[in-house]
Formats: sequence, structure tokens, C-alpha cells
Amino acid sequence: MRSPTEAKHHGTEQTKKATASGWIGSVLEYYDFFIYATAASLIFPQIFFPKGDPQIAIVASLATYGVGYVARPIGAFFLGHWGDTHGRKQVLLVCMFLMGISTMCVGLLPTYDQVGLLAPALLVVLRLMQGFAVAGEISGASSMILEHAPLGRRGFYASFTLQGVQAGQILAAAVFLPLAAFMPTDDFNSWGWRIPFLLSFVVIVAGFIIRREVEETPAFAQETKGGETPKAPIVEAVRESWPNMLRVICASLMNVIPVVTTVFGAAYAVQPGYGIGFNKDVYLWIPVLGNCLAVLVIPMVGNLSDRIGRRPPMIVGALLAGLLSFGYLYAISVHQVGLAVVMSLLMWGVVYQGYNAVFPSFYPELFPTRTRVSSMAISQNLGTMFTAMLPALFATVAPPGADNIPVIIGSITLAITAVSATAIWSARETFRLRMEDLGNKNAEPVPEAEYEKARLEAISEARKSSWASAFSMKH
Repeated sequence: MRSPTEAKHHGTEQTKKATASGWIGSVLEYYDFFIYATAASLIFPQIFFPKGDPQIAIVASLATYGVGYVARPIGAFFLGHWGDTHGRKQVLLVCMFLMGISTMCVGLLPTYDQVGLLAPALLVVLRLMQGFAVAGEISGASSMILEHAPLGRRGFYASFTLQGVQAGQILAAAVFLPLAAFMPTDDFNSWGWRIPFLLSFVVIVAGFIIRREVEETPAFAQETKGGETPKAPIVEAVRESWPNMLRVICASLMNVIPVVTTVFGAAYAVQPGYGIGFNKDVYLWIPVLGNCLAVLVIPMVGNLSDRIGRRPPMIVGALLAGLLSFGYLYAISVHQVGLAVVMSLLMWGVVYQGYNAVFPSFYPELFPTRTRVSSMAISQNLGTMFTAMLPALFATVAPPGADNIPVIIGSITLAITAVSATAIWSARETFRLRMEDLGNKNAEPVPEAEYEKARLEAISEARKSSWASAFSMKH
């Protein structure tokens, strides 16, 4: 039997291992997802759709991006069920294999000039597979980290799930940057764009090596040991947690901010139909720099949410990000690359992270262990599905040649972020609830003094564990 000190050290090591696995898995999986988003904005309108009307090509390409989000609720039903009945580890491995294989196949697709309408049809099928696969990633990784983390540090550790997502976006854009900058345009459009997709083979291999080593969470293991694993977690989730599921659906509309930044913003800045004329390689640096800053900001905001609560940074981040969307789009409209970069850094890199860094702890904390993955996966992916068609909607209501594009798109964005902020405000604060009390609407939070003591002890134990690991490596 372990001593209390040994048990604490073991728990800390497991927390770090789960966090590292969730982070790296998110990097790998969202690299796949976002190279598609980048290509849908920059390349696909020219190679997978009929040439002629640039507006139709842009709308159609961005619609295929949205199709992936339409598939996510379907994937959430299957993968959420799998995560609550077979474990967090298993569902994350399934997600990784589905995503890697479907992304590799995009890199092998024939173009419209080669096979006609079969090209966009196959593109849609593979995007559906991507959306299905990614549906279980954040909910599974967030649940795994949260259930390994100690009281007082759940927000900090769970935030690394989204730090991994941002790092995956950096990697996706970073792969495109040298290709767009140094390859001749004809070569890039004919075969160079395929390279990032084919590199998904590395994703599959690396992801499997990392995730096979992760242990199942204590909370899920306890459910399994007690024979309490639900046979129909989705039914149970809807019956017992539908108010919180509805809140998460509405709060997840915050996905409008990455849509504006990395999808519509890219098309608005780069596509010839809009006449802005940003170079592809120049524009790609805008989300890259924003995400680089986000990687630094996310753990700080996660740590802040352990001190002051989940709701304050999420509400402030939602409303301010909506307001800043006007400035970001205006900067693009007046051809100011420097100003666009600054606005991106503020909106995407800093303010939006008030929401983005905290939802990986806040959402799963709203639900009990028995149905946690299903509840979060279904509700979050339903919310993001509604934002999935926004790029095509934006391109329709603000097509090439339209006046006041920043005002039109900014107004829609702010209205959506206000809905998200209202949903978050209406939810219960969760940061001082014990793991076993999560999802119980009658549970009392841990007293402030006791909570603060537990938080400081967890921080101290993590530091001791780091020092012990460093000492053992030296000797």
C-alpha cells in the first residue's frame, strides 16, 4: 500500500501524463481538421469546383467546411456513448484513427478538372468522416484530464486540451506557409497542397504511440468497478441534464470567432472575388501569430478560472471578442496588414481565450461522470454545428462586391457572442465542487478557505513532483 505522500505523487504524475496525452492528441487531431479549413479558404475553390463564378466557388468550398460540423453531432452520439461505456482512452484512440485516415485520403483526391462533380462529392464524404471523428476529441480529452486533476487545479490542467488545439492550428498553418511562400503557384495548386494532408500518416503513428500508454481515469474506473456504467448514457444525459446541455449548445456558438478569424477572414482577405488582395503566405501569418499568443495565454486563463471561477472570464471573453470582430474585419477591408495582425492578436490571441481556455473544464464539470462524455460531446457539437454554416452564410449575405462587409459580419458575430455569454451567465458556478458532486444540482461547493488550501497544496505537490523528476533524471 502506498503512503499518503506516495499516493499524492502518483496522482500528480498521472495528472501530468493525462494532460500531456490530451495536449499532444489535440495537437495531432486538430492539425488534421484545420489543414482542411485552411485549404477550403485558400485552395479548394479553384481546384474542386466549376470555374466561372467566383462567388459560387467560394460559397461551395466554405459549405464543404461546414459539412464537417454537420457530421459532428452524429459522431458525438456514437463516440460519446463509447466514451461513457468503454472508457475515455478507447474513444480517443478511435477518434485519432478515423481522423488520420480520412485526412490522408483528402490528399489523394482527384480534382474537378480530372473527374468533374465526383471530386466535390468525394470531398464532402471525407469531410463528413473528419467531422465524425473530431466530435469525440475535446469531450474525451477534457473528461480524461479533468478526472485525473486534483480539486483546485482542474481549470489549469483541462485548459491544455485547448492549448493543444491552438498548437494544432499553428502546425497546420506552419506547414502551409513555406509551401505557399516558396512553391510556384501552379505547382502549389496542382500538387503542393496535398503534402500537408499526406503527412497525416505521421499523425496516426505518433498518436497511437502516445495514447496507448494512457491509463483510464479513476472516476471512470470507479464507475466500472461498481457496475454503474450506464447502458444508454445518451438517454440518461438528456433526461437528467438537458438544461445544462441546452446551455452548452448556446455557449458553444462562440465558435463563431474562429470562423470569422480563420475561415471567412481568410476568404475575405485572399479570394480574388473580394478584391482585397492579401497574399496567401502573408495572410496565413495572421492566425498563426494569434494562435502563438493563445498558446501562452490559455494556461494563465485556466489558472485564473481556478481562482475566481469559470463564468467571469468566459462571459468577458465572449462579449469583448464579439466587439473586436468589427475592428478585425475593418482592418482587412482597408488593406492594413499590420492592423489586421494587431486586431487578430487582441480578438483571437487574448480576449477569446477567456472563453476558449475555460470551457474544457466548465463544460464537463456541469455533468456527472456516468454521462460526462456523451453530455458534453452532443451538446457542444450541436452548438458548433449551428456555426458550421456561418462561412457560407457570411459569403451569401456579404458576397464579393457588397458594401459594409465588416459591419454586416461584425453585427452577426456580436449577436451570437451575446447569446453565448447569456447562456454561460445562467449556468451554475462549478469550480469549487468536488469531483463526486459534479452534475449534482443540490451539491454544496467546498468552503472558500478549504478550497484555497486544497488548491495551494495541489500546486505545491506538482512543483515537488517536477523537482523529483528533474533530480531523478540527473542521477
